[in-house]
Amino acid sequence: MNILLSTPISELTRVGAITAKRLAKLGIATVKDLLEHYPMRYEDYSQIFAIRDLRGGEVGSIIGTISSIKNKQTAHKKMSLIEAYLTDGQADIKIIWFNQPFLLDTLHEGDKIIVAGLVERDWDGCVMKSPMFEKYQGTATLHTARLVPIYPATYGLTQKQIRFLIGQSLKAANQFREIIPDEIRQNAKLIDKIQAIKDIHLPANALAYQAAARYLKFEELFITQLLVEQSRLSLQSLSAPAIPFQKDATQNLVKSLPFALTDDQRKVAWQILQDLSLPRPMNRLVQGEVGSGKTVVAAMAALNAALSGYQTALMAPTEILALQHYQTISQVFPGRAVALLTSKHSRLSGFVIPAKAGIHQDKEELDPRLRGDDIKTNVVRNDIKQYIADGKIDIAIGTHAIIQNDVAFHKLGLIVIDEQHRFGVEQRKLLKNKTQANTVPHLLSMTATPIPRSLALTLYGDLDISTIKQMPKNRLPIITKIIEAKNRGQVYEFIKTAAAAGRQAFVICPLVEESDKLGVKAATTEYEYLQAEIFPNLKVGLIHGRLNSCDKETVMVNFKNKKLDILVATAVVEVGVDVPNASIMIIEGAERFGLAQLHQFRGRVGRGEHQSHCFLFTDKASPDTKRRLQAFVQAKDGFAIAELDLQLRGAGQLYGTTQSGYVSSFKIATALDSGLASLARTQARILLENDSALEKYPNLCYFLKKYKQNIHFE
Repeated sequence: MNILLSTPISELTRVGAITAKRLAKLGIATVKDLLEHYPMRYEDYSQIFAIRDLRGGEVGSIIGTISSIKNKQTAHKKMSLIEAYLTDGQADIKIIWFNQPFLLDTLHEGDKIIVAGLVERDWDGCVMKSPMFEKYQGTATLHTARLVPIYPATYGLTQKQIRFLIGQSLKAANQFREIIPDEIRQNAKLIDKIQAIKDIHLPANALAYQAAARYLKFEELFITQLLVEQSRLSLQSLSAPAIPFQKDATQNLVKSLPFALTDDQRKVAWQILQDLSLPRPMNRLVQGEVGSGKTVVAAMAALNAALSGYQTALMAPTEILALQHYQTISQVFPGRAVALLTSKHSRLSGFVIPAKAGIHQDKEELDPRLRGDDIKTNVVRNDIKQYIADGKIDIAIGTHAIIQNDVAFHKLGLIVIDEQHRFGVEQRKLLKNKTQANTVPHLLSMTATPIPRSLALTLYGDLDISTIKQMPKNRLPIITKIIEAKNRGQVYEFIKTAAAAGRQAFVICPLVEESDKLGVKAATTEYEYLQAEIFPNLKVGLIHGRLNSCDKETVMVNFKNKKLDILVATAVVEVGVDVPNASIMIIEGAERFGLAQLHQFRGRVGRGEHQSHCFLFTDKASPDTKRRLQAFVQAKDGFAIAELDLQLRGAGQLYGTTQSGYVSSFKIATALDSGLASLARTQARILLENDSALEKYPNLCYFLKKYKQNIHFE
């Protein structure tokens, strides 16, 4: 059979309809998909032992002849086992396979085989339990006597099946086209693609595997960095309004604040203001922990835009956060027109509503500060859109819909995005009709999730990154403790005492509803239990992701307004409304969350004047769990926690959910490959500097187009 990369997997030997369906679950439909299904690890069975030299504890392979083999039943559990003896002419060893009676159809006395696995010792001498095996043919092996690849699999699909299919498919590896230019391969000291594909699956030794993995990781990172660099260059080719620094007004704004800016806030604000003064689009990400003061920095940028006649659109991922930003900006921005526009809210502050709109009958209600007045009619909602279009609104705040087609801006100069970092060049181009001719707005992204340098380089190489590490002065550190089950009652009494003093508490649960399989706390049942059994005299609320946005907002507003003493929640509060009065955080099933996510939860408290506490409840007291949680207790800096979390859990779990976009499309590279990412970035820049259109590299161009279609880079 002539196997091509495009050959459907169903045409391979031993692939029936059921196997094809199982492979499809792994995203494998063709031979190419199969060969790009890389091992997640290897078992080193390369050392071949003589049976008489075995001492127990060794891992490797043994070649021998089956001297006896039979099916037995265990006395107690009625378990079927195959017991065989293997001899190499000098000694023998017992081999056991559990619940595999079908092996008697495959293995017989006199067969020469290779077995691979862990050698153990029992009362009868050395034994191997459930080893890998294959018939000895005197040729290269697939499952034994080598570095044996272990692949991501699915139910009903064995490692031997996957290796068998890859073994017959490797002849098609010669059809892979090299996409990395030769000069870059030389600069990066890489082997070629065909060799990398062969050696990643069946490496002759550790060095061969390392070289193959290095090539394939670099290829993925190089493509990513090329896209990032193309995005950056495309952005630089566009024009943006030059917004000069309004020194006096900015200083007056800073002086009016009820708190002093930290050094980090001042530094980051200056970086942003310098970016705004240039006639090219700003593309900056500000990262800082919850409560570090990112919104105020964004307000300073918006003020400078407004004083130059430009509008600002501030987008938040949820209506709750949009409302919170509106309240903050309105307070920071007295005398400037601020609008809130979401699916459920239309609000204005710092703006005199024209009498003709017919909104207010009482003249006293025409106060320039109409903060908090909900305007519910569609007519008024449309009026607000018109005010934005007429340029009467300085800052429009809402969810992503704020920049959609039905909202037209008079002169949009700045976009501020909270927790939405992949707002790309193509989206900006769509906003040209909202700005002056041939210009696009400046972009400022904000995140409360500290991003390690290695991850930032991989994810956001096209963004300039600013960091606010300092927290406001006089903020008390949060006392964090791991609580054993026997001390749970003491924490509940602590909450009762705090509630009597007017404080509030969060209780975070991993799930919405109970799961017998997982056996972890669920928000719904915990809410019912706490309200009925533990805190019958307190007001307990419940919030989770299955509630509609209106109900979630109602609960959060009630909690913020002190109508609730305790809020039981899922991870939905990881990014949520600021409640300074909340001083206690309980996290159930703490071991189920990443350290960075735990830090986000902890940041929900400690924002007021009172001492705050974070209590970690866990039912899994394994040594690894204790060490990980203890590291969290001791670490106070979110960036150090993020680095540790990245090492322990990988990039996909850094934010609590698997990342979308191009990072999740990596098959072998990870954000931990920061050295390779940096090298790939350098080589991508050199390549584009010499050939911006990549005219000399048709294979690379073709691949990039297909890659973009699959990953939705923008």
